[in-house]
Formats: sequence, C-alpha cells, structure tokens
Amino acid sequence: MSKAVAGGRATLAMVAAAAGVSTPTVSKVLHGRPDVAAATRARVEQALADCGYVPPQNQERRRVHTVNLVCDDLLAPYTSEVLRGVTKAANLEEMDVVVALLQDVAGSTPQAWTRRLRAAGHEGIIVVACELTDAQLTALDRARMPLVAIDPLSLPSVEVASVGSTNAAGGVDATEYLVGLGHRRIAFVGGPVTSTCGQARLHGYLAAMSNARLPVDTDLVSHGPFVTPTGLAEGQRLLGLDEPPTAVIVGNDSIAIGVIEAARQRGLAVPADLSVVGFDDTYLAESSTPPLTTVRQPLQEMGAFAFRTLLRVRDGEPPGARHTELATQLVIRSSTARPAT
Repeated sequence: MSKAVAGGRATLAMVAAAAGVSTPTVSKVLHGRPDVAAATRARVEQALADCGYVPPQNQERRRVHTVNLVCDDLLAPYTSEVLRGVTKAANLEEMDVVVALLQDVAGSTPQAWTRRLRAAGHEGIIVVACELTDAQLTALDRARMPLVAIDPLSLPSVEVASVGSTNAAGGVDATEYLVGLGHRRIAFVGGPVTSTCGQARLHGYLAAMSNARLPVDTDLVSHGPFVTPTGLAEGQRLLGLDEPPTAVIVGNDSIAIGVIEAARQRGLAVPADLSVVGFDDTYLAESSTPPLTTVRQPLQEMGAFAFRTLLRVRDGEPPGARHTELATQLVIRSSTARPAT
C-alpha cells in the first residue's frame, strides 16, 4: 500500500484500490456497517490510514443519502411493485428514496431540475416506465447525475443503464401455452405502439404464431395505454367482430381486467368463452375474477437490481451491460382454458 497521497486529497476510490476492494465496501467501513468481514475491515482501515483519507469537513456524518425515483403513475400496480424492490434495497444501504412524478418534473426546465436534485443531495435517479426528454438526459449527464431506467418506453439515445425483463420470451410463452390448449384465433392487445417492452411482447406473440403456422388477422392486433380502459374498449371491439378471438394476450394486468369486464358486459364467461393472459403478475392478477393467468415480471427484483446498478454508477464502477433483462415466468391460474367446441 502507498503512503499518504501527495499533492491532493485521497478519495474513496483511491482507498478502495489500495485495499483491493470496491468503493461501496470502503463506504460501509467508514459508516461502521457490520456486514463487512473482519479481515476486509482491517485491510480497509489500514488503507485509510496509509492514504491519509480525511472525510471532507465531516460531510459523511451529517449527510442524508437519498436517490430520486421518477415515475408516471405512483398508484399503478406495476410502479408500486417496483418501488417496493427499490426501497427494500435502499434500506439495506441505509439510504432514502424520494419519489417524483414525471408531470411535476416536466414543469421546470431541465437545468433547474438538475440544480434542485444537486442542492437536495440526491445521489442518482431511477426512472420507472416513463421517458425523459433528450434535454433532461443531457442536463443530467452534464451535472454528472447517475441515472438508471426501468422498463423505459424507448431505449435512451445516450449511454444509460436500463433494466427490464425477457419480454419477447414472455410473449412466446403466453402464445405457445394458448396454442397448446387448442386456441387458434388468438388476439393481442399491447401497450403503446412506441413502447419498447410492448413491441418485444408483440414480437414474441408473432414469432410463436408463425412457429405454430397460425395466421395473424390484423384485426386481432391493437395497442393502447397500459390502463384498464384500453382493455375494456379493445375487448368490446374484439368480441364484436364477426369472428371473435377465443383467447387474448394483453400488455399488462390492468388491460386484462378491462378485457374480462368487456366479456362480462357481453354475457360471456372467462375462461369458458374467452381465455385471457395478462403480463406483470401484480396484485391485480390474484385478486381478479377469475384469478388471472399472466406472465410474471420480477418487478421487485428489477427495482432492487436498478438500485444496486445506480450505486455502481455513482461510485464510478461500470454498470455492466447497458440493458439487463431478468427472466419472466408464465403463471397459470383460472382465466385460461381449452376453447369451447
């Protein structure tokens, strides 16, 4: 190990390099965290002494460590599950999470927004299922504000780490399951046409239909916001066709609730007359009538992964892959069955 740094103040990164550990480990030792092995703690403490590290004006002792989470709809089931994952991970690091709505952020200039974030001491931003403007992204980059996106509506043009799930594989699994039940006329009601995750689910559906050598009627494919009214409107349209589908795959659980309601309003039963498959596996899936077959996204795990990635970016470490996908899983409940003969 080298002795005290000459001609400048030692940083956490320098201490970490001297001790052969990560920057977060050095931070844990400085904060007296118990989850550091005794031998590692001793090595870090020796490196702190050798490097002559001095916390800047005791800033570390009085600073409240926070990250900012920006979302489009705090009450959406998807968002609440992701937020649980972020806050659980933040609690382990003794950090706070401050939530902001995108429409509130949009009310100020990007420069003013980033100044407020810096003034409040926020150490990074997690953006959930919404899209920042190029101006906002540029302002954050210039302010060196770390950013991680969860299920971005479109992948940012700048270098931003993002987390999602294997949406295309989920679309394939849902479609293949319905084909295996005997369905041949399967509809797809996705999210916004510009949504990256929605397009991936659509591609999975189309690939599985092609593999099964089943034609796709363009009347059976539609898009709309990830909300229940989309499912209600599109469900009514689909069930009003001269040849309605026997099964529907939708972009999220909220849309699925709308499709089930559309069937009920037409005097149809789910799944006897129409099978419905959702996406996400939020609390809506188990509480719906009937309980919803759905593609589970590991939403809490995605939130926790995004938080840990944000800390790595904050500490100057590489985030790993630019876009990381966690595995989806088909959860079979009571909203699907063989088609009526």
